[in-house]
Amino acid sequence: MLCRMNLPRDPQVACLIRVPSEVVKQRAQVSASTRTFQIFSNILYEEGIQGLYRGYKSTVLREIPFSLVQFPLWESLKALWSWRQDHVVDSWQSAVCGAFAGGFAAAVTTPLDVAKTRIMLAKAGSSTANGNVLSALHGVWQSQGLAGLFAGVFPRMAAISLGGFIFLGAYDHTHRLLLEVGRKSP
Repeated sequence: MLCRMNLPRDPQVACLIRVPSEVVKQRAQVSASTRTFQIFSNILYEEGIQGLYRGYKSTVLREIPFSLVQFPLWESLKALWSWRQDHVVDSWQSAVCGAFAGGFAAAVTTPLDVAKTRIMLAKAGSSTANGNVLSALHGVWQSQGLAGLFAGVFPRMAAISLGGFIFLGAYDHTHRLLLEVGRKSP
């Protein structure tokens, strides 16, 4: 989850590492009989280094709106919960807010994730493989409609909600501990 560590970061830099592993993983998932190193080698042989970065732009284009939804929603939910209980949320409450924010952000950005996946798995040289997100979305819309654009939404929401719970809860708890240590240090 390097590209989606649930902490503010530069999506372009994080995705430099994440995208090649995602391309190899997705291709391994659709051809389970092939070994991972062989898939990696085939990509390099057939497409060059660009093959490992197919879907880079679409991944970044997914990550930016995801973060623009997740983090403000997380902060807003914590503020609302704090206001309702008249004190700052506990770390577990922050984690719950993070789970909801992550799940919601996952739901609304699923069409971008579908486009990214289609681009990464497209046959080399095809029109989808060129990385045009709008074209990929249009193709899914034409062939499968709204259901196609939201394919896999529930597993994606579940996984990202769990990640939001763990990472944002841990982030909040660690942040509190460091502030406390900072206050005690001379």
